[in-house]
Amino acid sequence: MTQPNRRAALLGAALLPLLARGAGAAIGDRPLRLVLGFPPGSGPDLVARLLAEGLREALPAGVVVDNKPGAAGAIAAQEVARSTVADGSVLLLGEVGQLAMAPSTYARLPYDPARDFAPVAEVAAVDFAFVVPAAVPARTLAEYLDWGRSQPAVFLGTFGAGTPGHFGAAILAAQAGLKGEPTHFRSTGDAMTAVLGGAVQGMFGTVALVAPQVRDGRLRALAVTGPVRSALLPEVPSVVELGRPDLAFDAWFGLVAPAATPAAVRGELEAVVLRALAAPALRARLQEAGFRVAARGGAEFGTLMREETVRWAGVVKATGFRAIE
Repeated sequence: MTQPNRRAALLGAALLPLLARGAGAAIGDRPLRLVLGFPPGSGPDLVARLLAEGLREALPAGVVVDNKPGAAGAIAAQEVARSTVADGSVLLLGEVGQLAMAPSTYARLPYDPARDFAPVAEVAAVDFAFVVPAAVPARTLAEYLDWGRSQPAVFLGTFGAGTPGHFGAAILAAQAGLKGEPTHFRSTGDAMTAVLGGAVQGMFGTVALVAPQVRDGRLRALAVTGPVRSALLPEVPSVVELGRPDLAFDAWFGLVAPAATPAAVRGELEAVVLRALAAPALRARLQEAGFRVAARGGAEFGTLMREETVRWAGVVKATGFRAIE
């Protein structure tokens, strides 16, 4: 081999790992930008910021949480889906609404979760509690369903049309034979005011949100929607425990990359995220905030996304919910 050819071969060998990664920069050489479609102070924002803190040691260039609220998260999802940056430095912290419900609730969705994203890792999930005003006579879920069937209509509050709480209420009404009337509110504060004041007769709220009012006796929690009881409401049975697995659902949060991101890069990101989620301090902080740590890799997360898309498509169709334009 001639000297020029030898130099070319050595240079090519040195470049191969960089070419295989697609962009040339190692994970952590550039700040990681976590894009999410919800405002500061929201549940997804809390997950993003706790995760960002847990990742800082492994990613010396830092982690930036970029809130892009609007259109139920569609603005942020569209931005990441169309991103030309595929080196692992831009990720979407997506949730069940954006990644599994949106294909059925939007007539014209500006992105395709299955086509435009590659799953990296599931991070956390949050369970809901079905709560009723203190004035409602029922003290168990069975009593509530019996009471509800005796009413001309039961108004069920939600945090917005097309949200997990909305469809959870639809599942409850359909499975239990209630004449359930969903009542949508623009904010969690408005919905909480309505259920506290008795304007609605029930609501699925995240466990962390409703736990203080339940402990104060202002609301009564009849069941939680997770597979087991919540540490925040240990006295409240799960729907599975009550023999109603049909009512089990949660809101999950996970990281996805633009579809063009190389598999090797996604694998590195997955490993970094799962190591961070294994740290006792981060796990404790997520759990204290009312989240269940999921810590599932890209393959499992991808399976979850596909299964949940099918499940929620059936629920949306059964409710007759009109797709959002």
